[in-house]
Amino acid sequence: MPKRLLILGSTGSIGTQALDIVSRSEELELIGLSAERSWEALIEQARAHGVRRIALVEPAAARAAQAWDGGEVLGGAEGLVRLVVESGAELVLNALVGSAGLGPTVATLGEGIDLALANKESLVVGGELVTALAEATGAQIVPVDSEHTALHQLLAGQPPGAVERLTITASGGPFRGRTRAELQNVTVEQALAHPTWAMGSMNTIGSATLMNKGLELMEAHHLFGTPYERLDVVVHPQSLVHGLIHLADGAQLAHIGPRDMRVAISYALHGGESVKLPIEPLDLVSIGELTFEAVDLDAFPCLELARAAALAGGTAPCVLNAANEIAVHAFMEGRLAFNGIPAVIERTLAELPAAPVRAFESLYEADREARALAAEGVAALG
Repeated sequence: MPKRLLILGSTGSIGTQALDIVSRSEELELIGLSAERSWEALIEQARAHGVRRIALVEPAAARAAQAWDGGEVLGGAEGLVRLVVESGAELVLNALVGSAGLGPTVATLGEGIDLALANKESLVVGGELVTALAEATGAQIVPVDSEHTALHQLLAGQPPGAVERLTITASGGPFRGRTRAELQNVTVEQALAHPTWAMGSMNTIGSATLMNKGLELMEAHHLFGTPYERLDVVVHPQSLVHGLIHLADGAQLAHIGPRDMRVAISYALHGGESVKLPIEPLDLVSIGELTFEAVDLDAFPCLELARAAALAGGTAPCVLNAANEIAVHAFMEGRLAFNGIPAVIERTLAELPAAPVRAFESLYEADREARALAAEGVAALG
């Protein structure tokens, strides 16, 4: 029988590519879709794939309900949770953007439903609470990310004690090689012009600041149980080596693959199996060379801010993520310079020290406080 699949964030980059994979697979049955506000695109997807239950935030949900009589429209955060818990899904792909993805992640794992996780903020913000919930219910978390998919495959079958370190690769983004001074007046258009990947705006800006790599370090820590001192980031401009593991005998294993997110998405949706995709294989001869560089932490301080928050633990990663979202949106709206992004994050972390996390409510409160302080930081620095 096909696996019953629910896609959250289906109108975004990951979601639309996931629908392409579903359309080619007899192993997956699509039973529900959600989006934030793109109700017209969501209805079109529902019609194309025969889905009869969708969810959106308000007022987009009300508009969709008026325009579509092909099924049920659920609205708001409560409607999104209902879509998860009432759908009968066996697998949920969480491709939502930002900390808004935490609630659906908790709902999915709480129901014991397996989770294909493209929303890195769920693990960054939720951390040990999310992984503990998965362990308690027996739900599996499979990463939907080129780097973590690579590490997941490389680690499969490795005996205990065999792996010394994990390395995540970074493209370096559109500003690789520039100094901090040269980044002060870069534009939003320049920051969104990624040299190797096509992603949503939030992730693309995160790649430009290298905050994405800081968040990915936290993901790897929680997914693979690897201490932070055994996690590295290296710049690899070609974006073809997606991850490396360092073995105890000195050898390294590298995952090399095309720059196509459908590889990672398909791997997660098919339970960690490789299935045929319409992707041209790499021609290493024509590629010629693969290069690697150290990260310039002076020009891109977000990576070290993320590592420091990760080591501080508690609510610090939640505060970091909230401040980053506020600062990035301010930059995209022209209210903050590019170098103001790490400045706002650093200021917010200093004003809201890490506190213990005892329940998810602690995280929601830290998120609210951090957003308010980050907004003040934007006003002061903008």
